[in-house]
Amino acid sequence: MTNCEEFISQLANKYGRKRESLLPIIHEVINQYYFLSEESMTTIARELDMPAAEVYGTATFYSFFDTKPQGKYVIRVCQTIVCDMKRKEDIVDAIYELLRIKPGETTTDGKFSLYYTNCLGMCHEGPAMLINDEQYAKLTPEKVKDILVNYMKK
Repeated sequence: MTNCEEFISQLANKYGRKRESLLPIIHEVINQYYFLSEESMTTIARELDMPAAEVYGTATFYSFFDTKPQGKYVIRVCQTIVCDMKRKEDIVDAIYELLRIKPGETTTDGKFSLYYTNCLGMCHEGPAMLINDEQYAKLTPEKVKDILVNYMKK
């Protein structure tokens, strides 16, 4: 049994082996491994006695569930029209200047991944971004660089 299989078995023991346990288990696997691999989806399906296609369908339905390797810190920049009007591209440019990645890319050290995402629920405070579960709003290029420098030190 691999570490991932053991971890998922422990999660199934913790949350139970029922359909409503699927989302909490997926969430914890992503927190631990930064993405949901095919192996982990198959293991979850086996532990919950459900078709692997159903686990895959759930994982790919939600944009915040990643099914390919990600950086330790996943940056999601809001792409709504409001953030667009508030110059979200300046934020993306600042990220590129510092990390040298474009949306859809991961830094060579595997520390950061960058994506556009739909509404983060902070349109009144745009432009906005999310780094893992941490929200940042009213961003400027300078503020973004300061935030990222702090993450680079971790």
